[in-house]
Amino acid sequence: MNETTIALIIFILVYGAIVTEKVDRAAVALVGAMAAIMLIGSFDQERAFDAIDLNVLFLLTGMMVIAHVMSETGVFQWLGVKAIQLGQGNPTRIMQILVVVTAVTSALLDNVTVVVLLAPVTLVAASNLGVDPIPFLIAEVLASNIGGASTLIGDPPNILIGSAAGIDFLTFLINMGPYIAVTLTLFTLGLPLLFRKQLRIARDQQSQTVSMDASGLITDPVLLRKSLIVLGFVLVGFMLHGFLGLESATIALAGASVLMLWTRQSAHQVFHHVEWATLMFFVGLFILVEALVHVGVIDAIANWLFQVTHGNVAVTTIALLWGSAILSGLVDNIPYTATIIPVILKLAEDGMHVWPLWWALAMGADLGGNMTIIGASANVVVASFAERSGHRISFATFAKYGMVTTLGSMLLATLYLSLFYLR
Repeated sequence: MNETTIALIIFILVYGAIVTEKVDRAAVALVGAMAAIMLIGSFDQERAFDAIDLNVLFLLTGMMVIAHVMSETGVFQWLGVKAIQLGQGNPTRIMQILVVVTAVTSALLDNVTVVVLLAPVTLVAASNLGVDPIPFLIAEVLASNIGGASTLIGDPPNILIGSAAGIDFLTFLINMGPYIAVTLTLFTLGLPLLFRKQLRIARDQQSQTVSMDASGLITDPVLLRKSLIVLGFVLVGFMLHGFLGLESATIALAGASVLMLWTRQSAHQVFHHVEWATLMFFVGLFILVEALVHVGVIDAIANWLFQVTHGNVAVTTIALLWGSAILSGLVDNIPYTATIIPVILKLAEDGMHVWPLWWALAMGADLGGNMTIIGASANVVVASFAERSGHRISFATFAKYGMVTTLGSMLLATLYLSLFYLR
């Protein structure tokens, strides 16, 4: 058996195991990575470990620390209750406000963290309204993936793309921000139509405005003030990334370190809440994809794509957009993105203008993740939380709303790319 076949078998087995969700994805990714090092003779440990992108890992670590410290203040629960109060007991308005809050905060922090913290508030809101919380949870997850797509730090695929393409925070925001703003606006306005049955029932059942006390939810205002100051400096640092000559990981880790020292947080306790399983999942993916690059699989895919599209940038861009959306809905968008990035880099080496391809990948992978319950990490996390709370979100139920949302966002992305990148 040759090395190419071995690499493909390992990769397919790992991918298949991840899709089934029957085993821990971090564990299976690491097993696959170690198998690649041991079974592919010319693929040694040095080559494998060089492929691990520390900029991605340390950026994620820094933002996880900042997000955890902020979560200790109760600010996310406060935001949720304020959204309910602003909605004045109207289920449609409350859903729209929660969606906007989720999307905006997901752009500034990891979207998985945001939905984990807002989900319990949503259950409380639904209980007070006397409605089924599932439509609200699904709407928030879809919004988290939309909002997270707007910035370099909002969704894990963006971090991978930014690191590989050398795209800084401000450049990413300028290119993705306008598209996401329009997408979020249309999604928010379309919620009454998308969830019309559930919201109609909710209005019939609602007899009075929900009254919830938010005054005691901010448990540590001093810690919140310090956290917001540090987060503000980190975001400014991201925007001045090029001028400062610093990578995003350095800025994020610096902010996390200063925040821990300033607030006298125990590093042992804080790092206990870092999602090490997610970080190790990335480590395994980096090695697995590098193994495919090493044996020539990525080159073969890039050459095939170049031949099929005849090197036409517009055709390649739109094909990548829709292909990314479909595949990211069928498999987790993180491993998909990690696999496609080397293909784009190879096309760049072959002389293709790949700038539009990066944005097609970001839009397709981020928003294609909305298509099914396994398409993005935030989807899986909220589905697990809902089931533990006695509210199961089935694959079919999620897909019913996710596919409509994905189709609309991809049609808009096609128009956006055609107007601003493919003229």
